[in-house]
Amino acid sequence: MAKIGVFDSGYGGLTILREIRKVLPQYDYLYLGDNARAPYGTHSFDVIYRYTLQAVQYLLDQDCALVILACNTASAKALRTIQQRDLPLIKDKKVNVLGVIRPTVEAVPGVTQTGHVGVLATPATVSSESYVLELEKIATDLTITQQACPMWVPLIEAGEHQSDGAKYFVGKYLREILAKDPQIDTLVLGCTHYPLLKEKIEGWLQYHREIEASEFPKPENAPMMQIISQGELVAQSLADYLKRHPEYREQLSKNGTCTYLTTENADRFAQSASLFIGENICAQHINL
Repeated sequence: MAKIGVFDSGYGGLTILREIRKVLPQYDYLYLGDNARAPYGTHSFDVIYRYTLQAVQYLLDQDCALVILACNTASAKALRTIQQRDLPLIKDKKVNVLGVIRPTVEAVPGVTQTGHVGVLATPATVSSESYVLELEKIATDLTITQQACPMWVPLIEAGEHQSDGAKYFVGKYLREILAKDPQIDTLVLGCTHYPLLKEKIEGWLQYHREIEASEFPKPENAPMMQIISQGELVAQSLADYLKRHPEYREQLSKNGTCTYLTTENADRFAQSASLFIGENICAQHINL
Protein backbone atom coordinates (compact mmCIF):
# COMPACT_ATOMS: atom_id res chain seq x y z
CA MET A 1 0.00 0.00 0.00
CA ALA A 2 1.08 3.56 -0.70
CA LYS A 3 1.53 6.72 1.35
CA ILE A 4 1.03 10.44 0.75
CA GLY A 5 4.32 12.29 0.52
CA VAL A 6 4.63 15.92 1.61
CA PHE A 7 7.74 17.84 0.59
CA ASP A 8 9.13 21.22 1.53
CA SER A 9 12.55 22.80 1.32
CA GLY A 10 12.35 23.34 5.07
CA TYR A 11 9.80 23.57 7.84
CA GLY A 12 6.93 25.57 6.36
CA GLY A 13 5.32 22.56 4.72
CA LEU A 14 4.58 21.25 8.19
CA THR A 15 1.77 23.83 8.41
CA ILE A 16 0.27 22.20 5.31
CA LEU A 17 0.77 18.69 6.67
CA ARG A 18 -0.87 19.68 9.96
CA GLU A 19 -4.05 20.81 8.20
CA ILE A 20 -4.09 17.84 5.80
CA ARG A 21 -3.96 15.42 8.73
CA LYS A 22 -6.86 17.21 10.40
CA VAL A 23 -9.00 16.65 7.31
CA LEU A 24 -7.60 13.24 6.29
CA PRO A 25 -6.25 11.64 9.47
CA GLN A 26 -6.73 8.07 8.29
CA TYR A 27 -3.93 8.01 5.71
CA ASP A 28 -0.21 7.36 6.15
CA TYR A 29 2.13 10.28 5.47
CA LEU A 30 5.81 10.73 4.75
CA TYR A 31 7.16 14.26 5.26
CA LEU A 32 10.49 15.27 3.76
CA GLY A 33 12.23 18.55 4.54
CA ASP A 34 15.34 19.38 2.53
CA ASN A 35 16.57 21.62 5.33
CA ALA A 36 20.25 21.11 4.54
CA ARG A 37 19.81 22.98 1.25
CA ALA A 38 17.20 25.51 2.33
CA PRO A 39 16.17 28.14 1.52
CA TYR A 40 15.36 27.31 -2.09
CA GLY A 41 14.32 30.86 -2.90
CA THR A 42 17.88 32.08 -3.41
CA HIS A 43 18.63 29.47 -6.09
CA SER A 44 18.12 29.51 -9.86
CA PHE A 45 15.26 27.73 -11.62
CA ASP A 46 17.53 24.86 -12.65
CA VAL A 47 18.77 24.26 -9.12
CA ILE A 48 15.28 24.44 -7.60
CA TYR A 49 13.97 22.04 -10.22
CA ARG A 50 16.85 19.60 -9.64
CA TYR A 51 16.52 19.67 -5.86
CA THR A 52 12.74 19.28 -6.02
CA LEU A 53 12.94 16.42 -8.50
CA GLN A 54 15.44 14.60 -6.27
CA ALA A 55 13.03 14.89 -3.34
CA VAL A 56 10.05 13.79 -5.43
CA GLN A 57 11.94 10.79 -6.77
CA TYR A 58 12.95 9.81 -3.24
CA LEU A 59 9.35 9.95 -2.01
CA LEU A 60 8.10 7.98 -5.00
CA ASP A 61 10.77 5.36 -4.30
CA GLN A 62 9.37 5.15 -0.76
CA ASP A 63 5.99 4.08 -2.18
CA CYS A 64 4.23 7.44 -2.17
CA ALA A 65 1.42 7.49 -4.72
CA LEU A 66 0.87 11.23 -4.31
CA VAL A 67 3.45 13.89 -3.49
CA ILE A 68 2.34 17.32 -2.32
CA LEU A 69 4.85 20.10 -2.96
CA ALA A 70 4.05 21.98 0.24
CA CYS A 71 6.46 24.71 -0.78
CA ASN A 72 5.50 27.73 -2.84
CA THR A 73 8.96 28.09 -4.36
CA ALA A 74 9.01 24.46 -5.52
CA SER A 75 5.39 24.72 -6.73
CA ALA A 76 6.20 27.89 -8.64
CA LYS A 77 9.51 26.82 -10.15
CA ALA A 78 9.41 23.04 -10.52
CA LEU A 79 5.89 21.59 -10.40
CA ARG A 80 4.86 22.08 -13.99
CA THR A 81 8.15 20.78 -15.38
CA ILE A 82 7.98 17.68 -13.20
CA GLN A 83 4.36 17.04 -14.21
CA GLN A 84 5.04 17.49 -17.91
CA ARG A 85 8.57 16.14 -18.30
CA ASP A 86 9.24 13.60 -15.56
CA LEU A 87 5.98 11.95 -14.52
CA PRO A 88 5.20 10.65 -18.04
CA LEU A 89 8.44 8.65 -17.84
CA ILE A 90 7.07 6.61 -14.92
CA LYS A 91 5.29 3.68 -16.52
CA ASP A 92 5.12 1.03 -13.80
CA LYS A 93 2.81 2.78 -11.29
CA LYS A 94 0.14 5.44 -10.99
CA VAL A 95 1.62 8.52 -9.29
CA ASN A 96 1.09 12.26 -9.30
CA VAL A 97 2.63 15.44 -7.89
CA LEU A 98 0.44 18.34 -6.72
CA GLY A 99 1.23 21.88 -5.61
CA VAL A 100 -0.13 24.49 -3.21
CA ILE A 101 -0.59 27.55 -5.42
CA ARG A 102 -3.64 26.49 -7.46
CA PRO A 103 -5.80 25.50 -4.46
CA THR A 104 -4.94 28.82 -2.84
CA VAL A 105 -5.82 31.10 -5.74
CA GLU A 106 -9.12 29.30 -6.39
CA ALA A 107 -10.41 30.68 -3.09
CA VAL A 108 -9.59 34.32 -3.87
CA PRO A 109 -12.50 35.40 -6.13
CA GLY A 110 -15.01 34.27 -3.52
CA VAL A 111 -13.32 36.30 -0.77
CA THR A 112 -12.39 39.69 -2.21
CA GLN A 113 -15.05 42.40 -2.41
CA THR A 114 -12.98 45.15 -4.01
CA GLY A 115 -11.19 42.92 -6.51
CA HIS A 116 -7.86 44.22 -5.20
CA VAL A 117 -5.67 41.37 -3.96
CA GLY A 118 -2.24 41.38 -2.35
CA VAL A 119 0.20 38.48 -2.44
CA LEU A 120 2.82 38.25 0.31
CA ALA A 121 5.54 35.78 -0.63
CA THR A 122 9.25 35.05 -0.83
CA PRO A 123 11.33 36.87 -3.47
CA ALA A 124 11.53 33.70 -5.58
CA THR A 125 7.77 33.19 -5.62
CA VAL A 126 7.18 36.86 -6.39
CA SER A 127 9.68 36.82 -9.26
CA SER A 128 8.05 33.71 -10.73
CA GLU A 129 4.71 35.58 -10.91
CA SER A 130 3.02 32.22 -10.38
CA TYR A 131 0.25 33.71 -8.26
CA VAL A 132 -0.38 36.46 -10.78
CA LEU A 133 -0.56 33.99 -13.66
CA GLU A 134 -2.84 31.56 -11.82
CA LEU A 135 -5.14 34.31 -10.57
CA GLU A 136 -5.43 35.78 -14.05
CA LYS A 137 -6.51 32.38 -15.37
CA ILE A 138 -9.52 32.22 -13.07
CA ALA A 139 -10.47 35.90 -12.73
CA THR A 140 -9.41 38.50 -15.28
CA ASP A 141 -10.92 41.44 -13.37
CA LEU A 142 -8.64 41.30 -10.34
CA THR A 143 -5.98 43.90 -9.51
CA ILE A 144 -3.04 41.92 -8.10
CA THR A 145 -0.16 43.43 -6.15
CA GLN A 146 2.81 41.39 -4.98
CA GLN A 147 5.16 42.04 -2.08
CA ALA A 148 8.36 40.14 -1.39
CA CYS A 149 8.97 39.56 2.33
CA PRO A 150 12.58 38.34 2.46
CA MET A 151 12.97 38.62 6.24
CA TRP A 152 9.91 36.65 7.31
CA VAL A 153 11.20 33.11 6.73
CA PRO A 154 14.59 33.70 8.45
CA LEU A 155 12.81 35.20 11.46
CA ILE A 156 10.43 32.27 11.71
CA GLU A 157 13.09 29.61 11.31
CA ALA A 158 15.21 31.35 13.95
CA GLY A 159 12.26 31.14 16.35
CA GLU A 160 11.94 34.93 16.43
CA HIS A 161 8.44 35.21 14.97
CA GLN A 162 7.06 36.46 18.31
CA SER A 163 9.79 39.06 18.76
CA ASP A 164 9.77 42.83 18.32
CA GLY A 165 11.97 42.28 15.25
CA ALA A 166 9.22 40.22 13.65
CA LYS A 167 6.70 42.94 14.51
CA TYR A 168 8.89 45.51 12.78
CA PHE A 169 9.26 43.49 9.58
CA VAL A 170 5.57 42.57 9.49
CA GLY A 171 4.77 46.27 9.57
CA LYS A 172 7.44 47.09 7.01
CA TYR A 173 6.11 44.79 4.29
CA LEU A 174 2.44 45.48 5.00
CA ARG A 175 3.09 49.21 4.72
CA GLU A 176 4.88 48.67 1.42
CA ILE A 177 2.12 46.60 -0.17
CA LEU A 178 -0.65 48.92 1.01
CA ALA A 179 1.29 51.91 -0.29
CA LYS A 180 1.24 50.24 -3.71
CA ASP A 181 -2.52 49.67 -3.57
CA PRO A 182 -4.59 51.03 -0.64
CA GLN A 183 -7.71 49.29 -2.01
CA ILE A 184 -6.43 45.80 -1.22
CA ASP A 185 -8.98 43.92 0.86
CA THR A 186 -7.56 40.39 0.58
CA LEU A 187 -4.04 39.24 1.42
CA VAL A 188 -2.76 35.86 0.27
CA LEU A 189 -0.06 34.35 2.48
CA GLY A 190 1.98 32.87 -0.35
CA CYS A 191 4.47 31.00 1.80
CA THR A 192 3.81 28.04 4.07
CA HIS A 193 5.87 29.65 6.85
CA TYR A 194 3.65 32.71 7.05
CA PRO A 195 0.76 31.24 9.11
CA LEU A 196 3.09 31.55 12.10
CA LEU A 197 2.97 35.32 11.57
CA LYS A 198 -0.77 35.48 10.98
CA GLU A 199 -1.54 36.78 14.46
CA LYS A 200 0.99 39.58 14.08
CA ILE A 201 -0.31 40.41 10.60
CA GLU A 202 -3.88 40.60 11.90
CA GLY A 203 -2.75 42.74 14.83
CA TRP A 204 -0.93 45.20 12.59
CA LEU A 205 -3.88 45.43 10.20
CA GLN A 206 -6.26 46.14 13.07
CA TYR A 207 -3.92 48.83 14.39
CA HIS A 208 -3.56 50.25 10.90
CA ARG A 209 -7.32 50.40 10.45
CA GLU A 210 -7.91 52.13 13.78
CA ILE A 211 -4.86 54.37 14.18
CA GLU A 212 -3.27 54.86 10.78
CA ALA A 213 -6.34 55.47 8.64
CA SER A 214 -4.97 58.89 7.75
CA GLU A 215 -1.99 57.33 6.00
CA PHE A 216 -4.10 55.05 3.77
CA PRO A 217 -7.57 56.63 3.98
CA LYS A 218 -10.56 54.41 3.27
CA PRO A 219 -14.34 54.87 3.47
CA GLU A 220 -15.89 54.02 6.82
CA ASN A 221 -17.74 51.09 5.23
CA ALA A 222 -14.59 49.66 3.61
CA PRO A 223 -14.50 45.85 3.91
CA MET A 224 -12.34 44.27 6.58
CA MET A 225 -9.07 42.83 5.35
CA GLN A 226 -9.29 39.09 4.68
CA ILE A 227 -6.24 36.85 5.03
CA ILE A 228 -6.00 33.68 2.97
CA SER A 229 -3.77 31.02 4.48
CA GLN A 230 -2.94 27.88 2.54
CA GLY A 231 -3.18 24.96 4.94
CA GLU A 232 -6.95 24.50 5.13
CA LEU A 233 -7.39 25.19 1.42
CA VAL A 234 -4.77 22.65 0.35
CA ALA A 235 -6.19 20.07 2.76
CA GLN A 236 -9.71 20.44 1.39
CA SER A 237 -8.41 20.43 -2.18
CA LEU A 238 -6.60 17.14 -1.52
CA ALA A 239 -9.74 15.62 0.01
CA ASP A 240 -11.71 16.63 -3.09
CA TYR A 241 -8.98 15.28 -5.36
CA LEU A 242 -9.08 11.88 -3.67
CA LYS A 243 -12.87 11.75 -4.03
CA ARG A 244 -12.53 12.43 -7.75
CA HIS A 245 -9.61 10.05 -8.27
CA PRO A 246 -10.28 6.63 -6.75
CA GLU A 247 -7.27 5.26 -8.65
CA TYR A 248 -5.10 7.09 -6.11
CA ARG A 249 -7.37 6.78 -3.09
CA GLU A 250 -7.56 3.00 -3.36
CA GLN A 251 -3.77 2.71 -3.32
CA LEU A 252 -3.37 4.49 0.00
CA SER A 253 -2.82 2.71 3.30
CA LYS A 254 -4.90 3.82 6.28
CA ASN A 255 -2.98 3.44 9.53
CA GLY A 256 -2.93 7.11 10.53
CA THR A 257 0.87 7.26 10.71
CA CYS A 258 3.32 10.03 9.88
CA THR A 259 7.06 9.69 9.38
CA TYR A 260 9.36 12.72 9.29
CA LEU A 261 12.54 12.84 7.22
CA THR A 262 15.11 15.62 6.92
CA THR A 263 18.39 16.20 5.13
CA GLU A 264 19.79 18.04 8.16
CA ASN A 265 20.44 16.93 11.74
CA ALA A 266 17.39 14.97 12.84
CA ASP A 267 17.38 16.23 16.42
CA ARG A 268 17.62 19.85 15.32
CA PHE A 269 14.82 19.31 12.81
CA ALA A 270 12.57 17.70 15.42
CA GLN A 271 13.11 20.59 17.82
CA SER A 272 12.32 23.29 15.26
CA ALA A 273 9.48 21.32 13.67
CA SER A 274 7.49 21.49 16.89
CA LEU A 275 6.94 25.22 16.22
CA PHE A 276 5.16 24.39 12.98
CA ILE A 277 3.40 21.10 13.69
CA GLY A 278 2.31 21.89 17.24
CA GLU A 279 3.55 18.61 18.76
CA ASN A 280 6.77 16.81 19.57
CA ILE A 281 8.03 14.51 16.83
CA CYS A 282 10.89 12.18 16.01
CA ALA A 283 12.75 12.58 12.73
CA GLN A 284 15.17 10.58 10.63
CA HIS A 285 18.13 11.90 8.64
CA ILE A 286 18.46 11.02 4.95
CA ASN A 287 20.70 12.07 2.06
CA LEU A 288 19.33 13.11 -1.31
